[in-house]
Amino acid sequence: MNWLTWMFVAALAAETAVRLWLSSRQIAAVRAHRNRVPNAFHGQIALADQQKAADYTVARTQLGRWATLVESITKLWFTVGGGLAAVDALIDQLKLSEPWHGGLLILTVFLMLQLIGLPFTLWRTFRIEARFGFNRTSARLFAVDLAKRLLLGLVLGAPLALATLSLMERAGKWWWAWAWLVWLGVTVGLTWAAPRFIAPLFNRFTAITDARLKERVAALLERCGYTAGGGVFVMDGSRRSAHGNAYFTGIGRNKRIVFFDTLLARIELKEIEAVLAHELGHFRLHHVRQRLVASLLGALGGLALLGVLARTPAFFSAFGVPESASMTLLLFALIVPAFMFFATPIESWWSRRQELAADDFAAKYSAAGDLVTALVKLYRDNATTLTPDRVHSAFYDSHPSAIERIARLNQLSGA
Repeated sequence: MNWLTWMFVAALAAETAVRLWLSSRQIAAVRAHRNRVPNAFHGQIALADQQKAADYTVARTQLGRWATLVESITKLWFTVGGGLAAVDALIDQLKLSEPWHGGLLILTVFLMLQLIGLPFTLWRTFRIEARFGFNRTSARLFAVDLAKRLLLGLVLGAPLALATLSLMERAGKWWWAWAWLVWLGVTVGLTWAAPRFIAPLFNRFTAITDARLKERVAALLERCGYTAGGGVFVMDGSRRSAHGNAYFTGIGRNKRIVFFDTLLARIELKEIEAVLAHELGHFRLHHVRQRLVASLLGALGGLALLGVLARTPAFFSAFGVPESASMTLLLFALIVPAFMFFATPIESWWSRRQELAADDFAAKYSAAGDLVTALVKLYRDNATTLTPDRVHSAFYDSHPSAIERIARLNQLSGA
C-alpha cells in the first residue's frame, strides 16, 4: 500500500476509534445518572421518565456502535478491499459508453450502501422505537417511504451525477468550477422547492385552524417582522412517530415554520407561541441562509479538491481502481468523510450557538418561561437524556444540553 492508502486507513481507524470511545462515554454517563433526576428538573421530570430516557439513549447508542463498525468495514471493502474495482468490472461487461457506465456504477454503489444500512434502520424503527412507544410506522408505510426516497434520489440525483460526469470528461481543467455552478443551481432550487413540492410527498401539511392559536400566531409574526413566506403549518408527524418537534425550512416565498401535530397536542397556546418565536429567530437571524452559504462554499472546496485528485494517478492506484470520473467521485465520497469527521465539533458548536441565539430571540419576543415549560415537555415526551456526556455532547450535539439551555432561559426570565 502506498502512503495515500495508509493515510486513509489511519484516518478511518481514528474515526472509528473516536466514535466508539465517544459512544462508550455517552453510555457510561447516561447510566450513571439513570436513577436520579437532575436538580434543575425536580418536580418537572419524573424518575420513571428519567429512566426511560436513559434506557432509550443507551439502546440507540449501542445500535450506533454496531452501525459504526459495519460502516467502517464497508468502506474498507469498497476501497482497500477492491470492492469498487469488482463492481466496476461487473458493469464493464455491459459495454456502456460514458457517462452511462459511470452513472450506473455510482447508482449501483449507492444502492449497495443503502441495503447495507437498511437492517439498522429497520431495527431502530421496529425494535427500539417500538419498544419505547414511539414508532407508529407500519411495515407498509415504511416500504412506501423507502421506495419514495429511492425514487426521489434517482430522479434528482441521476441527472446531477450524469451532468457532473459529463463536465469532468469534457469541460477541461476547470470542470469543477462549472460543476459547482450546476450544484449551486440545484441546491438553491431544492432548498426553495422542498417545503412545497418534496416534503408533501411524505407528509400532509395543513394551515393552522384553531382561531385562538391563529390570533396569537398572527400577533407574534407581526411583532417579529415576519411578513413574507409560506406561513406556519402543522405536519402529520403522528403517522410515523410519537416524537414531537418544530422546524424552520425553505427560502423565499416557500419558507415555512412547521409544527408536528404531536407537539401541538402536548403544549399550551403560550408555549406554542414561545416555540414559534424560537423558530422565527432562525429566520430573522438568517441561520438558514448562513447554513446554505456554508454548504455551498464547502461544496466548492470539495469540488476544487476533486479537480486536483482527478489528475493524480496515485489517487487511483492507491485503491486499485481504474482512472475515471465516476471512480473519482466514489472514492471522494467514501474517503473524505473519514478526514472531515474531525471537523464535526466545529459544526456542532456553530449549531449550538445558533440555537442559543434563537432562544434569546424567543425570550425577547415571547416569554422565556413559556419556552422553558415547552422544552421540558419536549425533553420528557421525546425521552431526551438530561445527562449526556459532556465530551460526546460537545462533539456531536446540535443543541445545547437540557441543563445548560434551561438555566440560560431561566436567567433571561429572571426565574
